[in-house]
Parts: sequence; C-alpha cells; structure tokens
Amino acid sequence: MISNSNITNFSTFLCFYLFITVTVTLTEAEKNNKEDFYFKPFNVTYDHRALVIDGHRRFLISAGIHYPRATPEMWPDLIAKSKEGGADVIETYVFWNGHEPLRGQYNFEGRYDLVKFAKLVASSGLYFFLRIGPYACAEWNFGGFPVWLRDIPGIEFRTDNAPFKEEMKRFVSKVVNLMREENLFSWQGGPIILLQIENEYGNIESSYGNGGKQYVKWAARMALGLGAGVPWVMCRQQDAPSDIIDTCNAYYCDGFKPNSNHKPIIWTENWDGWYAEWGERLPHRPVEDLAFAVARFFQRGGSFVNYYMFFGGTNFGRTAGGPLQITSYDYDAPIDEYGQLSEPKWGHLKDLHAALKLCEPALVAADSPKYIKLGPKQEAHVYYSSVHPEEFNLSLSEYPSTCSAFLANIDEQKTANVTFRGQTYTIPPWSVSILPDCRNTVFNTAKVGAQTSVKLVESDMPLASKVLPAQQLTLHNGTSQISQSWVTTKEPIGIWSKNSFTALGIWEHLNVTKDQSDYLWYSTRIFVSDDDILFWMENGVNPKLTIDGARDILRVFVNGKLIGNVVGKWVKVIQPVQFLPGYNELILLSQTVGLQNYGAFLEKDGGGIRGPIKLTGFKNGDIDLSKSSWTYQVGLQGEFLTFYSEENDKAEWVELTPDAIPSIFTWYKTYFDAPGGTDPVALDMESMGKGQAWVNGHHIGRYWTRVSPKNGCEVCDYRGAYGSEKCLTNCGKPTQTLYHVPRSWLRASNNLLVILEETGGNPFRISVKLHSAKAICAQVSESHYPPLQNAMNADFKSQEGSVNSMRPEMHLRCQDGQIISSITFASFGSPGGSCQNFSRGNCHAPSSMSIVSKECQGKRSCSIKISNTVFGGDPCQGVVKTLSVEARCTSSSSDGFFQNSEAVSSF
Repeated sequence: MISNSNITNFSTFLCFYLFITVTVTLTEAEKNNKEDFYFKPFNVTYDHRALVIDGHRRFLISAGIHYPRATPEMWPDLIAKSKEGGADVIETYVFWNGHEPLRGQYNFEGRYDLVKFAKLVASSGLYFFLRIGPYACAEWNFGGFPVWLRDIPGIEFRTDNAPFKEEMKRFVSKVVNLMREENLFSWQGGPIILLQIENEYGNIESSYGNGGKQYVKWAARMALGLGAGVPWVMCRQQDAPSDIIDTCNAYYCDGFKPNSNHKPIIWTENWDGWYAEWGERLPHRPVEDLAFAVARFFQRGGSFVNYYMFFGGTNFGRTAGGPLQITSYDYDAPIDEYGQLSEPKWGHLKDLHAALKLCEPALVAADSPKYIKLGPKQEAHVYYSSVHPEEFNLSLSEYPSTCSAFLANIDEQKTANVTFRGQTYTIPPWSVSILPDCRNTVFNTAKVGAQTSVKLVESDMPLASKVLPAQQLTLHNGTSQISQSWVTTKEPIGIWSKNSFTALGIWEHLNVTKDQSDYLWYSTRIFVSDDDILFWMENGVNPKLTIDGARDILRVFVNGKLIGNVVGKWVKVIQPVQFLPGYNELILLSQTVGLQNYGAFLEKDGGGIRGPIKLTGFKNGDIDLSKSSWTYQVGLQGEFLTFYSEENDKAEWVELTPDAIPSIFTWYKTYFDAPGGTDPVALDMESMGKGQAWVNGHHIGRYWTRVSPKNGCEVCDYRGAYGSEKCLTNCGKPTQTLYHVPRSWLRASNNLLVILEETGGNPFRISVKLHSAKAICAQVSESHYPPLQNAMNADFKSQEGSVNSMRPEMHLRCQDGQIISSITFASFGSPGGSCQNFSRGNCHAPSSMSIVSKECQGKRSCSIKISNTVFGGDPCQGVVKTLSVEARCTSSSSDGFFQNSEAVSSF
C-alpha cells in the first residue's frame, strides 16, 4: 500500500503520465482544422537513452500486427485493442512478394493496402514503426522475397551484388516514396517515427565474407539517402553503421547494448510466443515470464519494446513460410488469430504497461539508473530525476524530484524478502516489482490478476446446401434439420494439359513452377524386361527408387497408383517399387509447403528433387534417371481451371454419397449459410487429410491433420529462461484442425466451399465452428495490488479513494456482444485448483456465490473488491484470502443465433 506521506509525490507521477499521453495527439477540434495530417508535424531523433519525439524522450510500447495476416475489416479493432492494451506504436513488416507479385506490377489493395493500414494507425493516435526490409523472414513464404527475383540474371541475394542491390533499392524507394506522397512521416503530420532496413542480417553475414560487410554499409547509405526524415534501425546487426540504430531480437534483451553509447536500447522483436510447424506441438510462453522480460528490459536501461507478435493472424492462401509452417500464425500472442483477446496475457501486459507508464517521468529524465545489490540474486535499479518544471508549466513546489525503482528477484526457485530504502518487500521468484515512486509497489510480474478467457469452439447449426435437393433428417427429438450435400470431381494424376513439356534431366522445382503452384509433376517411362521380372523372383528382391534429396513432400506413383510418400527437408528417398513387364509410367509429384523463409543463399535453396536419382535392383545394374527424359506439368488441373471460383463451369461435378470411399486428389464442393451473430468463424477440418480450402473464392490456406508427438507437453513453470521447447501444448493431436474464415468473406447464405483433398478424408464431417470466449475465470488474493486505473483516478488531495485505502479487485469482462449469464463457481477463502477446475478449500465464505452473482450476472463486465467486508466478514482469520470465480458468457441478444451448445453442424 502507498503511505500518506507519499500520496502527493505519487499523484505527481500520475499527472505527468497523463500530460505526456494527451499532448501527443491532436484534439478533435485541431483535427477538424487540420485534415491533412493526424498529428501536429514533429521531428524524431534519438540520444543514448531513447527516441526523442518532438523534443521529448519517450519510452514506448509497440504492438506487432502484420496487415496481410488479417482482413482490412479486422484492422480497426486490432489497432483499438492494441491501444487499449497499452501500445503507443503499431509495428509491421512490409511484404515485397505481396506488393510486387510480378516485376513492376504493384499491389497495394485489399489485405496489402499498406497506406490504409498506416492511416488507421494514425487515426487511432498511435505511432507507426515500418520495417521495410525488404527481407522479412516472418515465417512468410520465401521470407517476403518475390520468387521472380531469383530469375534476375547474375543475382545473389543480400550481398554486395549489383542486380540485387538495384532491385532492393527500387522497392525500398517505392515504399518510402509512397509513404511520403501520403504524408505519413512524422514531420508531415503522419504516424511514422521509425523505419527498418534489412532484417537479422547479422545472423548470416559471415556466410558472405567481405561482400556481406560491404552490403551492410551500402544498405545503410541507401536507406539514409532516401530522405525519409526519421531514424532507421537494423536488428541483430552489431556492425550497423554509426547513423543506424542496431537493435535486439530475442526472448530477453535486458542485457543488450547497442554498438555505440550514442544509441538507445531498442527491442525490435520480443518473442511473446513462437511459430508452429505441421506435425509439431504448439508453443506457449507464460505471461509471467513475458512480463518479467519486459520489466527487466526497462529496469536495465531499455527504451522501446515491440511485441512480436501482439496479433499474429493467419497465413491465408499460400503465404505461410517454410518448410512446413502451419496456416495459423496465432503465435500465442495477446490478441489471438481471430482477433479476440488472449487472456490473461493481454490483461496482465496491459497492467504492466500502465505501471511502466507511471515510471516514465523518471525514465525519461535519468541518463542511467543507479544499481543496488539487494541479495545474492536480487537487485534494484533506481531512476532519479530533477525534471525542469518550466517544460510543463509547473512550479517547483508542484513538481518535486522524481524517483522510480525496479526490484528484481532472478532466483528461479525462491521468494525473496529484500530491504530497499528502509522498507521490506517480498518478491516472488523470477519476477520484478515496479515502484513508480520508489516506495509503493503497484505491480509484480508474477502476480497475475487479469482474467483467463477460455475459448470454446461451438458447433454452428446444420446448414442447407443448394448443390442438390436438401435431404430431411429427423433427429431423435423429432425436429427436422437439413443435411449437407456435396459434389465431387477427380483430379488427374500426372500430365493433364498441353502446356506440359519434356526435357532431359531433373529440373529444380521453382525453376519450373515459379511458385505459381505447390505442385510439380515429373513423369517418365520405365521399360521392364521379362529377364528383370525373373531376376527379381529368383533373388527375392524388389527394385528401389533412390533420390539423394527431396523436400517438402514427394509422392511416388507407378502406373497411376500411389506407392509412397516422403515428408521433410532434403531427405533421402529409398522407395521400393513394383513394375509390370513392359513399359511402366513412373510419376513423381513434388510439393512445396511454404518456401524457405530464413537463412543465407535463399535464392539457391529451391525445392523438389536434388542430386542423383536412380532405380536399383535391375538385372543389368542400376538405371540412372538423372539424365533421362522427363515430362513436366506445373500444378493441378483444378487449380488452373479455378474449380474454386464461383464463376467456374468447367468442372464435371457429380454427387458424393456418404458411403463413398475416401480417395486421393479429389475436389469437393458444397454451399452453406453463414452462422448468425458476430463470433469469429472457423472450418473444422479434422476429418480430412491434407489439402487446400476456398470460401467464396477466397483462399483460406493449406490444411493438414498431421499429428504431433505424444510426449513433450510437461507441466509449465514460468520460472526460468524460456525457449521454444518449453511449455509446449497439444501433444498427440493434429497441429491444426480449425481454419479461420473472416466474417467479411461470408455472405448471409449460399457461401461456396471448395476443398482440394490430397490424401483422402470425409467431407461430410467438415463443420463450421464459432470461436469465442464463453467461459471466463479469475483468481485474485488479498496480496495482489489495487487496480492501476483506480490509482490513477484517485483524488489525492482530499485523500478520498486514495491509494493507501484501496483494495485489490477482481475484474471480469465478456467480449463485445456478450453478457455474464451465470456464475459457475465462486469462493472467497482458500479455494484450490485453476480455471475450469476450481474447488473449495477449508476456508470459504458462504455468501461467495450470491455476492458475485449479484454483482456480475446480466452485465458485460463487473468488479468485486477483495475484502472481508464485501463477503460478510472474515471467513478464516490469519489466512490470506483469495477469490476464485468462473463465469459463463452468452450472447446479449435474446434472438442470438447460437442458443444450443449441443448443436452439431456438418456439411
């Protein structure tokens, strides 16, 4: 609690925080008078401590949102939720292959409307950090490079190579000029305060020798020569030139120092989760550790942190990187793939950001912190300031010296009691306590008071199809519902068009497909003599196809029959084959599942088949197929005839019966009505194998029900350094079964769904699901701190509601359009368990359920003070009490679409 003697000082911090917040953006009246820009034009520079915006140091929270991984209709809500969560800045990469799919033909529309996205950021009063690259990595197809780039004669990517530098400069100039033309730089009244050139090049620079060193210098000169008028950064680039800020990308950056003491400490990628690959477990980074990392960063001199990602989104179409990146890019981010808050991560970080903002007066004023050792693994960093009050029209008496402190316990096991400035503080293991006035703790990274939102995926009601006459099904309860009807058509195996060609030898996959399709067919004929057949029978051997290396998927067919599959990155293939006497057709289908997005020499990585390919076990010796005549066919017939298009009339569809045997390389089609309400929509594809899906012509992405290993999902402990193999989830299950269908891509009825299935599945079991937080939980004890928002609103002069009299509070909130319909658990005392598994302890206030129900039921949000008085007295003296609550959220509309959580929707 905050003592009376410190209320006045603490109030000053709050006033300062509010001052620097409200002075950044224009008032509504000023905006009306200055429609040409979103801010008063301002300059951005930097010193050793921070970015200097309009003459003032700023300590900034940035939220990473990649605009193509959401729809434009989602952007405003994503930006608003980021701002509500404490973000000052929105960050994004720029995706070259999305903006220039063909050389000289640009696309800045739809999901690639970068200007619209930037203006939405500005209209929300936030700054913009634009990472042009143009190499992005980002688990994005080919790292963001357009595939046509590798066909430029003499090109070598990301080194001192004239053709590459010419193309890179042309695109970077295009983006910078576009931003300038739209008045989006800070000095024009726009939101852009920071730019990035290149990306994590230091990781691979040594692969290029002196050419890499010269390239870094050139990239910096080129970027600075564009006259953008704001600072440029290079991340993970220790040899960044003096006028470029080198920055940190990692799980922890509290020990990072730039290569010059004239540059601020900037964290361009704080990995708050991780990406996932097909057939692997899902990552999870505990918010206690994430908050610890951020607090330590600012404690030890950091000034700017960007969450990678604050919203991850979806790899729509074929944009997922490789090898084998999944369609979801949820990233365990504070805002989930569907645009909903991921709690408690979002809420706990919001509280952290509010606490950090209370420290900003001291952080901006102090050139460096004072370090104090508090114990073997405990330490304090203290920031003092003597702010010049005339800057803020304050008298000296109104603005005394400022002090903020961070107390850290980096012990991974033990809670520590430390003494700081004559007062004792208890700090949980692996945590940081934040004291904005150097006396009163307002936040600890390990004490999570934010609610947990449990995302329940609920089935939509069965939907009608217009493909065939609807069939009536009578359920056991006597109601009639409509079953789904599907039609189907087969995809030819092998060569299917006159556009195929024949050539000697094995050609590299991308040299043929130009990434216009995942699929490349290789076909040749193999003659088998009677002597070969007799040789195999007499010796009990079978011939084998051997390939030195293949990626990402290789399927082998003999005479139209699939005989084997290989999955991996440049794996050796040894496939037994069975031939008939005479001529046999050997077909190889090479498939990419996202092009390589990281590493040196990307232009040489390629795909398909690499190295010698031969048939072994023949009577007269091995047959070298590496120089044989092969016929090549790019893509699938249904792709190039656009079977997924609403205008398509070229496919020969036939009715699919429920007893049909699942078959490989088959197209399926049906229609469905959109579910009512506003909850996000997903396709449940668990009944299928591998393929791609389209809704109303929009490419949802690749799907694959590849199962993750059963082991590796241990109990998650936030304490200790995090890595991508820690706290894994989803063991023994398909990596992804639900696929986001944005609401803006749906009509009220007659939505076209087309599926390409490669390995065999049951489309009748595909269903539409609604994704929303239907259950919310929270657990807050008497040892938690009062809500920061309450502290900021306290009347310090009269001391009414002053911080020292405040109690911890539990806050519950349903998502938009929902209310708290019921309380399923409530206990004030010593409850046990965790969300969805709470239990009463020996200490329990009998009034818990009635008090919580009265305060919360029927409302969208509610708050309950953690106090004996609220619950009718102390249920057990001498014990620190905790309130645990679980509640259900349902649609606030009486005629909401979803009323029956047991409804099953299938096509």
